[in-house]
Amino acid sequence: MFKSIKGIIQWAGQRKKRLYIGFIYSFFNTMFTAMPIMGATYGLNLIIEDMKGNKNLTIDWVFYMLGFMAFAVLGRFLFSYLRASTKDSIGYEAISEQRIRIGDILKRVSLGFFSEKKAGEIASAVTTDLSFIEMYGMNMIDVVVNGYISAFTMVFCLAFYNLWIAIIAAVGILLSAIFLKLLGDKSNENAPVHQRAQDSMITATIEYIRGMSVVKAFKQNGVSIEGIRNAYKMSKDINIKIEKDYVPYNCLHLFVLKLASVAMVLISAIMAVNGVMDIPTMLMMAIFSFVIFGHIETINNAAHVLKIIDATLDKLNAIEGADFIDQNSKDIKLSTYDIKFKNVTFGYEKRDVLKNVSFTIPENTTAAIVGPSGSGKSTICNLIARFYDVDKGSISIGGVNIKDITCDSLLKNISMVFQKVYLFHDTVLNNIRFGKPEASFEEVIKVAKKACCHDFIMNLPDGYETVIGDGGSTLSGGEKQRISIARAMLKNAPIVILDEATASIDPENEHAIQKAISALVHGKTIIIIAHRLATIQNADQILVVDEGRVVQRGTHEELINQEGVYKRFLDIRKTAEEWSI
Repeated sequence: MFKSIKGIIQWAGQRKKRLYIGFIYSFFNTMFTAMPIMGATYGLNLIIEDMKGNKNLTIDWVFYMLGFMAFAVLGRFLFSYLRASTKDSIGYEAISEQRIRIGDILKRVSLGFFSEKKAGEIASAVTTDLSFIEMYGMNMIDVVVNGYISAFTMVFCLAFYNLWIAIIAAVGILLSAIFLKLLGDKSNENAPVHQRAQDSMITATIEYIRGMSVVKAFKQNGVSIEGIRNAYKMSKDINIKIEKDYVPYNCLHLFVLKLASVAMVLISAIMAVNGVMDIPTMLMMAIFSFVIFGHIETINNAAHVLKIIDATLDKLNAIEGADFIDQNSKDIKLSTYDIKFKNVTFGYEKRDVLKNVSFTIPENTTAAIVGPSGSGKSTICNLIARFYDVDKGSISIGGVNIKDITCDSLLKNISMVFQKVYLFHDTVLNNIRFGKPEASFEEVIKVAKKACCHDFIMNLPDGYETVIGDGGSTLSGGEKQRISIARAMLKNAPIVILDEATASIDPENEHAIQKAISALVHGKTIIIIAHRLATIQNADQILVVDEGRVVQRGTHEELINQEGVYKRFLDIRKTAEEWSI
């Protein structure tokens, strides 16, 4: 439990000082909470003595008592306010920074990191997990730390009245801590299981929503609906099991607290009967017994929540500890843009996709990459952009090994247009500006016209201010593709990578997109992955990739006259285009 508290405090970062000041305010708040009880005990003693004739109370005494009570109430209000204003916002501030920090980390890790971890696990970490800590982290610190501060402060106050009663209270607190430790050990076992169930549920939900068209088409009889049902059932079963596991420890903890409370009242009563303790002090002991153990009882409820937070912190720390792909790189400004692969080998999960690949793309030339599916074409593009690092060999741009360049510096020089376009749930204007956030509206319109998308944008309900759906779901494939080309144009990078940008486009859209691409690539170093002859035949060189190797290289005229993969590839394409139902 205290490990979790320490972890949350560490997350407070530079705000730890405010947190510690808040604990000091909690101590004074508790002192002012105890003062009215002790004042009432003292006053009741004086009243009893007055009734016995041993004291002669005056109206001045009444005003003194009222003043004392008012002072205690105002003191409690003041320190409650100071405590809240000092530390209540810490959780929100720290988690806000943490979200930004994790976002920056995710930008700088290899894409392999996302392959190793499920989408639901990452989504859960940066959304529900951080929100859980944001909502409950500081609250749990408040409950536990302030609970113990309040309890031991009141035990300290009791010691001035009766040392033995104070010892009983302290023993009760320490025994309860032992059972909380046992509860914490059980929570340590259950928290990772709970976390995995949560991640699986989110992963299944994301998959179900993404595959909704398939689910509907197959009347919800597919694997996806079964997966989401199993994930929800597993989450329910695990949560029920966890609650059942906690019951014995919760009951034992509460039993110890109630036993200690009863012992305090019973011994105080015996002392009062024997004349060792006066009645008002006995009543004060009874009140303190409820107040002290009331604070400890709330800690019981916080214990298993803290263990879930502990597991969550471990998962988030694993993300924070991920290796940056460019952690030893520097910001380097390139002056030339020729691309060179030298004996490059690369694989996913120990399976080599590229094997000893070497080639050079001179600056301001166009290289087309062709080959069968799975041959490694897209991998070459991903390696140029340093989405992954090579296993062996090297890639250089302008004579500089890209491992020596930070990802931000490198990607300033590269524009990419993918076959599968992703647009954000935002305005058309902001989606195009993603390539250059500081661009003016006039610059956006200029590239939109060049990309042949200005006319259809103006026909949208709000023109450039139209909010498109998640992933660009409200636009056609051709419209999304042209917006992505406009985005790449606006960036105006010297290297352009086109990864099958026209593969799934109808002839009418293809003409517009080809026109847009021609405007995009003028005077740049171009890498094109394509299957259509019209797209590749004018390239300065064509790289033919098969089974992870460059098996042919040359111009269209050179390769068409050679027996090999390229000629067979074109023959197959021609047969496919002539095929009909």
